[in-house]
Amino acid sequence: MSEELDIPQEEQEDLYERRSFHIDKGQEPLRIDKWLQARIEGATRNKIQKGIDAGFLTVNNKIVKSNYKVRPGDEILLMTLINPDYTELKPENIPLNIVYEDSDILVINKAPNMVVHPGVGNYTGTLLHGVAYHLLQQNPTLTEEDLPRYGLVHRIDKNTTGLIVLAKTPEAAAHLSKQFFNHTVKRKYNALVWGDMEEEEGTINAHIARHKQFRKMFAAYPEGDTGKHAITHYKVIQRMNYVTLVECILETGRTHQIRVHMKHIGHTLFNDWEYGGDRILKGTIYTKYKQFVDNCFEICPRCALHAKVLGFVHPRTHEEMYFETELPDDMKQVIDKWSRYVGNVKEVEN
Repeated sequence: MSEELDIPQEEQEDLYERRSFHIDKGQEPLRIDKWLQARIEGATRNKIQKGIDAGFLTVNNKIVKSNYKVRPGDEILLMTLINPDYTELKPENIPLNIVYEDSDILVINKAPNMVVHPGVGNYTGTLLHGVAYHLLQQNPTLTEEDLPRYGLVHRIDKNTTGLIVLAKTPEAAAHLSKQFFNHTVKRKYNALVWGDMEEEEGTINAHIARHKQFRKMFAAYPEGDTGKHAITHYKVIQRMNYVTLVECILETGRTHQIRVHMKHIGHTLFNDWEYGGDRILKGTIYTKYKQFVDNCFEICPRCALHAKVLGFVHPRTHEEMYFETELPDDMKQVIDKWSRYVGNVKEVEN
């Protein structure tokens, strides 16, 4: 007998969600791996045991072994290993821009228009399919059961470019997941946003939850307890009259956090169609200006957001790891066009 604690839907949006269980009175002693297998759809006992051994699970705030027997009153906390959106991962030969790799981790500079993991509507062609192929090339004896789908300890949106780290062992996955959960991972993004920022730097502190009307979108809720606590720090890099290039530092990592927070303060990301950035939000009414913006949209046909910096502690060596990438060509070209456009406008005005 048991009861899974009620976790609000918005609390389950992060990739490595936490699932809590309370063991009720009357529960007979039973191995925890068997107990969990009966309660997690699609979970195999082997995967559960690997997760327990790697430290993904605690009972009463203590790490236990797979043969631990649950007892009435136990509080179980599990960092979910299994993404319910998919159960099959077939390797595909997809080019990957690998920045760093060793026996524990894999750091990739993700291209635009690439979904990170399989899900509804995206059953093939994802970054994980490419990673599975890459790992099988290294070790052809790997089976589907061995492929580290648990290694995806964080994610970035389909149209966001930049750095993402994956774990190659369950131990590395557990270590990295805890770093993300404890907000000790260093993450800096570059974003091109609409409008001229009033301040040189600032902090956005507003909860994030699913939009109450449009369920595929998220929204900021600055008042009350709706959603998940979220903090974004920003700093102006370059001003271009009608758009601004900013650096965003994530203190938390919520779904669509930068996109939602920037829209919340009136600076929607450039060409972010989901949040209204794919139309002219600042500027003039002249036809030439509209043509100029449309050309920029064609050059960068996506949300102008890049995961530029990623820093964390190596899960085995405990060394401080730091990675930085250049802006992708589409964002570089658009920023250059805006810079030249601003220069031309100033010359005319003078």
